[in-house]
Amino acid sequence: MNIESNVEHQPTIVLTSDPEQHPAAFAAAFNTGSLAAVERVYEECAVFVPSPGQPLTGEHRVGALVGFLGLGLPISVEVRHAYVVDDIALMIVDWVIDGPGPDGEHTRMEGTATDVARRGADGMWRYIIDNPFGTAPPAA
Repeated sequence: MNIESNVEHQPTIVLTSDPEQHPAAFAAAFNTGSLAAVERVYEECAVFVPSPGQPLTGEHRVGALVGFLGLGLPISVEVRHAYVVDDIALMIVDWVIDGPGPDGEHTRMEGTATDVARRGADGMWRYIIDNPFGTAPPAA
């Protein structure tokens, strides 16, 4: 995945026309640490589920993403399955965030996401549902 810089040196993420590459576009955006870059890989109306059973939209979704970015650690992703019908894709993606956290303590988060992306009018894919703990049971 290519990361380019614009004149202001803000990371610009290259979106993809291949739904199986969308998780890599997300990882590239996440690994810049830039909320603006991460927001490019989502539709405005997208849902983010930061913990099982807790879907968030709008400002709450953005706040939850800021929390994950605040770890200051890179994410790695591996697509396990991708199923595409017309302009909708369901992806099962293994991911890991690992390293020293902001407090210097080792941090490791991992999961298997169940994500849904939609192809936009521009032919590029964006998340409409990002459920990073998609295979985990809902909290009791």
